[in-house]
Amino acid sequence: MTVSPRPPLLRRLTASIDGYSMLLIATVVVATLLPCRGRTADGFALLTQAAIALLFFLHGAKLSRAAIVAGLTAWRLHLVVFAATFLMFPLLGLGVEWGSSWFLSPALAQGLLFLTLLPSTVQSSIAFTAIARGNVPAAVCSASLSNIAGIFITPVLVALLMGVSASGGDSLAAIEEIALQLLLPFVVGHLARPLVGGFIERHKPLVSTVDRGSILLVVYTAFSAAVIEGLWHRVPVWQLVLVTAVCCVLLAVVLFATRTLARRLGFSRADEIAIVFCGSKKSLASGVPMAGVLFPAAQVGALILPLMIFHQLQLLACAVIARRYAEADLPADA
Repeated sequence: MTVSPRPPLLRRLTASIDGYSMLLIATVVVATLLPCRGRTADGFALLTQAAIALLFFLHGAKLSRAAIVAGLTAWRLHLVVFAATFLMFPLLGLGVEWGSSWFLSPALAQGLLFLTLLPSTVQSSIAFTAIARGNVPAAVCSASLSNIAGIFITPVLVALLMGVSASGGDSLAAIEEIALQLLLPFVVGHLARPLVGGFIERHKPLVSTVDRGSILLVVYTAFSAAVIEGLWHRVPVWQLVLVTAVCCVLLAVVLFATRTLARRLGFSRADEIAIVFCGSKKSLASGVPMAGVLFPAAQVGALILPLMIFHQLQLLACAVIARRYAEADLPADA
């Protein structure tokens, strides 16, 4: 049996992951050397809010109702992904925060907990499910439902497990603010799909550009505020190495748990793939804006560091896993 070459789609995806990782690192470096201040920071904050609103508008417009209907039939799959995202992950997060508090700064330990409270990703979950030949309609529906539910669930979990919300306000205020900034543009975009859906389908790179651009803007503004408050004096390099190690262990545990649970519950191979990729990820695109709403600006930079590290690790790990799923599904003479 000959070994098949790496699928072209996977090669393009992993290449873009590497490029985007470099952009994120470059953004942190720029924020460290040239943090925005005063009126410039106010301008970047407004620009970031507009970019995030546009991002969620485009995500809403991109989601077809046919995909929702097709995916909703896999309700058992959605329950497993939901439980992994909003039950198993937070329970692991509590243990990780407690254990890491012995050797990490409080901000990084809380950042590890915060990332476990976030919804799943949408784009990469669907992309990896497709590469691995899994149940794509179910992945579209499950990942999308996770993101929508996260708008309401994540602020409540943050309030209950972290004791803070809405920069010191109550959990209801956090939900209202996040709903206004994220859910409203998403709903408006979905309602506008008959008008703009065709344009978005013809210009798919537009969504990716807005997605990544908005995250870079949020990262720059968050790290600018954190650097001004002395972030790098409080977070030495050795702690970043430890955070990376903790994220690796957390990701490995969740990947193993979702795969084992899917098999024990008798799901098909296609459904197992969707469960693994939708249930093991955390969304940078949703998490960074939520952190900006839920926490003071000076704290956001340190809090999202674990999320940024986990985000890169999950993409790289899932790229390898998707390739293995795809190769295992090839005929013997491929």
